[in-house]
Amino acid sequence: MYKAFGIINPAGRHIWVEGLQSYRPIGAISFMGRYRVIDFPISNMSNSGIDRIQIYIRRKPRSLTDHLGTGRQYNINSKRGRLEVLFTENGAEHDIYNTDIASYSENMECIERMHHPYVVIAPSYMVYSADYSELLQDHIDSGADITLLYHPVDNAKEAFLNCNTLDLNRQKGVLAVERNRGTAKSRNIFMDTYIMKKELFVELIHKAKSMSSMYTLADIVNYECNELDIRGAAHHGYFGSITDFNSYYDANISLIDLKNSTSLFNDDWPIYTKTNDSCPTQYFDTSSVKTSVVSNGCLIEGTVENSILGRGCHIKKGAVVKNSIILAEAVIGEDVHVENQVVDKRAKLLRVKEIVASKEKPGYIKRDDIL
Repeated sequence: MYKAFGIINPAGRHIWVEGLQSYRPIGAISFMGRYRVIDFPISNMSNSGIDRIQIYIRRKPRSLTDHLGTGRQYNINSKRGRLEVLFTENGAEHDIYNTDIASYSENMECIERMHHPYVVIAPSYMVYSADYSELLQDHIDSGADITLLYHPVDNAKEAFLNCNTLDLNRQKGVLAVERNRGTAKSRNIFMDTYIMKKELFVELIHKAKSMSSMYTLADIVNYECNELDIRGAAHHGYFGSITDFNSYYDANISLIDLKNSTSLFNDDWPIYTKTNDSCPTQYFDTSSVKTSVVSNGCLIEGTVENSILGRGCHIKKGAVVKNSIILAEAVIGEDVHVENQVVDKRAKLLRVKEIVASKEKPGYIKRDDIL
């Protein structure tokens, strides 16, 4: 799409997926066994014709840069398009300065040299499908200064508590961008997705930096609600916001349900990811697998129910895995019972025979750990 370039927003200070994020940025966290969280915003941009994409990273970049590679897996033409990874280091020791505005300001030269008149900004920590080319055309036709994507929900009291909401008037004009305090059931959850002219984007970065070192892009957009024509665009379909450990667990488990997964995954709108040429999963005579998502390369001798297995997992004879997310190359030993857990990469559960948590507070097993 010659009209717009894309930006994948870094995760904010209020976002932390306990355990998993200690080893990698949130965009590199495994999702549904096969994907990484960042595959969804990049695929949305690629499918929408956006082939110049900037990805901002603050910390632990190795896992993400290894997954992204040259960007070829995202169907981005290497002659025209480019996937550019940009790093931010200033203020890393003092968290209050780790804002998206700081990231953009530090890489302003890379933003200003883009020749596209518009920019589409999407978060690295939300899972959804959207056609940005249609949203951009609607934005241009409306004459608005900024278009913000939102998802209406009726469970805002107990979910999406680390997200912002949009206060809209009857014409879908944005009156305010506010934090979800869990005080109301029905809210319009802001999907941290912006469409605007590049010139306005650069202007907002400079203005936010001059007003407060703690300001985020959402803060300055909220400040400008009375001055600019800012409008909301409703999103329909599956929407997952991964802002903490429980929301990560819930988003994965919810997509085991076929109805939810078909509202996210569509043959006409592929989600691209780094491929892995491994063997098909082998199911032994002693295995029993029900209502689960199983990646390739696994060896299953035990029981798996309502769970997600990453690539190359080994579920040994007599083992029981229920309501759990098992990341790549993990081993669940003989007669081990695992329930309501997230087991990180290459962990081995061998000697402790029962590891069970509640659904309300799922447990976590560290990467490369041995139990």
